[in-house]
Amino acid sequence: MMRIGIFFGGPAREREISFAGGKTAMAHINKALFSPIPIFVDSLGNFILIQHDLIFKDSIRDFFPPASYQTAPFSVYIESLASLNPSEYDSIIQEIGTRISPEQFKEHIDFAFIAMHGPGAEDGSIQGLMEWYGIPYSGPGVLGSAIGIDKSKQNEWLKKSVGLEKNFFVLKRDDYEKYGRETLFEQIKKEIGLPFVAKAPHQGSSIGLAFVKKDSVEDFDQAIKKCLFISEIYRETWLTYSESEQVDLLQKMANLDEGIGFPVLFQQEMYHHPSALLPVLQSYFKQSVTKASIHSIHSEDEILLEAFVHGGEFSCGVIQTPKGVSVALPPTEIVIDESVEVFDFNAKYKSKATRKRIPMEASLAHLQQIQAQVKQAFDDLGFGVCTRIDGFLTPDGVVVLHDPNTIPGMSPSSLIFKQTAEIGLNVTDSITYFIRQSIRERMRAGKNYQAFRSLLSQLDQAIKSTLALKASQEPIVLEITGNTPEAFEKSFQDTKTRLIDLASQGNVAFHVCTPMEVEEGEVAVELHVAHLAKETSKEMLEALHSGVHPLIAHTRQTAKDITAFYTNF
Repeated sequence: MMRIGIFFGGPAREREISFAGGKTAMAHINKALFSPIPIFVDSLGNFILIQHDLIFKDSIRDFFPPASYQTAPFSVYIESLASLNPSEYDSIIQEIGTRISPEQFKEHIDFAFIAMHGPGAEDGSIQGLMEWYGIPYSGPGVLGSAIGIDKSKQNEWLKKSVGLEKNFFVLKRDDYEKYGRETLFEQIKKEIGLPFVAKAPHQGSSIGLAFVKKDSVEDFDQAIKKCLFISEIYRETWLTYSESEQVDLLQKMANLDEGIGFPVLFQQEMYHHPSALLPVLQSYFKQSVTKASIHSIHSEDEILLEAFVHGGEFSCGVIQTPKGVSVALPPTEIVIDESVEVFDFNAKYKSKATRKRIPMEASLAHLQQIQAQVKQAFDDLGFGVCTRIDGFLTPDGVVVLHDPNTIPGMSPSSLIFKQTAEIGLNVTDSITYFIRQSIRERMRAGKNYQAFRSLLSQLDQAIKSTLALKASQEPIVLEITGNTPEAFEKSFQDTKTRLIDLASQGNVAFHVCTPMEVEEGEVAVELHVAHLAKETSKEMLEALHSGVHPLIAHTRQTAKDITAFYTNF
């Protein structure tokens, strides 16, 4: 059985999203084919074989650093404990697992499933490490990963690939610090107009993202500071806070989903822990000062500014057939509640004010145009295995692509899993696809070819054997029923939970049905994977009654080699 190292955590601000992806992989991976081994990568670069139960905690800070090192009232990440000596740090690691070095990887794993995000994870760094030690890994190679993390270079490459029609401007940090804000703002308005979007170009998960909608130098300055991870606290506000409110403010600064993270720089001094910064700020604001500017030690050297594009926003994944031919999945629209002003990290992952529409609301011709362009970009930019490419469809039918994501989010509700469900792959099948196709992709690099070919052959045979076993079984039938909407919703959610267990066993045949009224009376209708990927039973019933969209039908036909290989259908 192939040993799959599931790498999660990492140095970037997106480590909690990485943690969620690691949990998904552990829960859904096909246990008949793979033996999952969780490997936590801390923010200091250590690789730790952690206890399996820890990956199902709610947050990294629930186990690392351990509770004994989480000094009230603050909850922090390990980089805030700079005073630890090596032996103390070793003791912390021993509480959660065993540290291993890259040269030991082959003793523990056969394949690296990379669930990490952001710098150090999506930029080719860890991919290069795996290449050096001869470990096959998931996702695109070093080149595709490096392109995928650099939003500034992406625009240049997309322009060459699909004729990107978007005005953008790269603001150097040195220029921001050197020239007056009014002068820069006037230059940018002249170059790209208003409104525009400011982005930290090497971050993921919509971190370091701000909109400038008004002709306001102050709004422009605040947007740039957000992208440079500079937090400002004004004296007049600070002095109105109680000490508990001051603590809350610094805790938010320490939280990676809403703050800049610690360590930080303040007045040229580094502060690792918010408890060390608190008394300094309390003393500082007793003086006649206006504000405190606090800088993350992890920032950017430039900011990408893009003209705002009016139109419907979509996200479209691209995967490959077993022979490596790229296939664009159905473009998906994120329908955002009007109360959401900026589709940032919290709006994407924590808000309930968004929902997914597959395919997006557009003509069949426009949907096919989107698929054609993302497929071409995928091929031209050297991606492989899987990449999610976002974009806009303008009112006059122009497709504007941006932000290829070479490691899409791996939570069960992530867009890529919703899209693969439309062609017939559940989350377990999709993870098997990521692993298998990644081994095939590694063979193209000209290194360890025979070893990877042998590994691929073994996996292909194992996949065929498990599919043959399931084909010989009488399938387990699960039924979604309920006399009230509440009971039906509970049955739907309970069935989805049960399916995780059945699918992850890997060698059990099953299908799901639900009663449906037709002219002849009530019949049990077998549900497609796409129906079961919906968030609610209401959405599932709507999809069932509306039938298959022509684009979905065409995409399923295009992807038939993929679904046949992984599901026999």
